[in-house]
Amino acid sequence: MQTVVQHFGMSKIQLQYSRPGVKGRKIIGHIEPFDSVWRTGANAPTKITFYDPVEIQGTKIDTGTYVIYTIPGKKIWTVILNRGIQNWGSDGYKKNDDVCRFQTVKQSSKQFKETLTFEFGNVKPESCDLVLSWEDWAITIPIKANFKDKLRSQIETNLKSSSPNYWYASQFYYEYDNNLQVALEMINNAISAWEKVNGKPYWQHYYKAKILKDLGRKSEALECAKLSIKQAAEHGNRNNYLKLNQELIKSLK
Repeated sequence: MQTVVQHFGMSKIQLQYSRPGVKGRKIIGHIEPFDSVWRTGANAPTKITFYDPVEIQGTKIDTGTYVIYTIPGKKIWTVILNRGIQNWGSDGYKKNDDVCRFQTVKQSSKQFKETLTFEFGNVKPESCDLVLSWEDWAITIPIKANFKDKLRSQIETNLKSSSPNYWYASQFYYEYDNNLQVALEMINNAISAWEKVNGKPYWQHYYKAKILKDLGRKSEALECAKLSIKQAAEHGNRNNYLKLNQELIKSLK
């Protein structure tokens, strides 16, 4: 048995499954026949738990625990999320309990996998891939999360509080919301708040320089980068901000 937990979006995904080995056998298309519902593991079916709603291939999946079934094919596999969490293997499977069903192309793998493996890859704020691999093949289950709207709500609530976190807000509006003017306003507030209490926020001046660059205000970006270099040097080049700023300045020319 193995339990895999991947923090994703604003919560996490948990996967519980048994990991059979090849042991010199031919599995898919032989021990597990093509075009037949497979529990996608050993013993009880593989279970996946979503702690926030997600979307898989256009289907919205609510929070909760589901069973992952598959129907292997020579080239095309069918992936199924099903409510039958009390089922044993594929026994008791009912198509009426499906909450999501889609087809995916089987991928060939040069690296032989002795043990059936689920792993999360390409993990980004709003998307990740759940990859199932075994023998010389792999299939991918793409998962999406509504990250921006939930985070935006938290940011907006925080900004109305008595202790707003302008630094986090600037990163959200710059990196995820692509709202450069608001990001600039937030980073200015962050710099002002930090300087009143803690001194010289060289990393925030660097961040401001990046925003100004993207706004096309290169001369102002250059001044911010130079200030960041000065302050970073006073801190002993902490986190290598000297190099980061030097590279930014080169890109402004």
